[in-house]
Amino acid sequence: MSLQPTPSADASQFRIGISADLRKPDGTLVIPEVDLSRLESNDQIRVTTLPDVGSGTLSADDIADNDAIILMLERIDENSFVSNQPLTAIARYGVGYDTINIDACSNHAVALAIAPDGVRRPVATTVMGFLLALTLRMPEKDKLTRQSDAGWAVKTHYNGTGLVGRTLGGIGLGNIGAEVFRLAQPFGMTLIAHDPYVDPAVAQSLNVELVALEAVFQQADFLTVNCMLNDETRHIVNAERLAMMKQSAYIINTARGPVVDETALITALQNGSIAGAGLDVFEQEPISADNPLLKMDNVILSPHALCFTDQCLAGLGDVDVKACLDVMQGKAPGSVVNQGVLDNPDFQLKLDALGHRFA
Repeated sequence: MSLQPTPSADASQFRIGISADLRKPDGTLVIPEVDLSRLESNDQIRVTTLPDVGSGTLSADDIADNDAIILMLERIDENSFVSNQPLTAIARYGVGYDTINIDACSNHAVALAIAPDGVRRPVATTVMGFLLALTLRMPEKDKLTRQSDAGWAVKTHYNGTGLVGRTLGGIGLGNIGAEVFRLAQPFGMTLIAHDPYVDPAVAQSLNVELVALEAVFQQADFLTVNCMLNDETRHIVNAERLAMMKQSAYIINTARGPVVDETALITALQNGSIAGAGLDVFEQEPISADNPLLKMDNVILSPHALCFTDQCLAGLGDVDVKACLDVMQGKAPGSVVNQGVLDNPDFQLKLDALGHRFA
């Protein structure tokens, strides 16, 4: 039998806890592009800041009586919940959710909503930025320019790689992967991808040929990693598969660091098995000061932030704010990861109760 969830301390208000990573000690926003005005100006909503646990795990006491929370780097596991708590939704500021135990959320009738609309174009643009910067050898040519006569004299030793007729390969053809291929259309490349879960009609609409995983590594001149991190994809880019790649090939990872076996990648870059890499994510973040990648001229690095633009950061916030408002009004939020929870009677009971309270 479903049990009535315990209401928050003040049943007249919809309580939202936001990540401490979004607030400075003085209460101002770390990311000013995030607009919380629709929440903070509503007398029926109380916005509080969650305890600062960094990338640690939020406890059930930390979440307390919130109806919804907006998270950044915090982790959620079974210990983050207690029976009959009012928490109805977690809105993730981003699309990755490897820090959140999906089963635990579902077990406690909590929907996990992510923000794909906020990152689709910004991250795809990041991939294309890496692609162009690597093939045009922009970092090296920047250095040459700063050397004045000496650099200009050897500029023809640093010619880049053209894109027309070359093969762009992708691992993953979901939200971001598909957008990468949309942006790549004008460059005249052959497009291939591996994604066992994508609708073939989607690939066909993008002029992308679906191929076996090994074929992507073997054929790609430029390989972009666009899959989520899970047990199936961890180290999907490994030494064996890197050895299949062309020596002239480049790899770009803007997904999650552990999707790539970083030790194997470093070896491939050092011995010339591949030409270079563009990396926005790493197995250890922040990257350690002694990581060999930092001394390599054939890589371009970014601190898991290359897609951070005013539009991206604002878009992520807008999606999360809407998710909270939807839940407050008794509606399921968009882009729920654990879709099964939407049919859970306990989740439906929470939504119905909120809808009646704040209609």
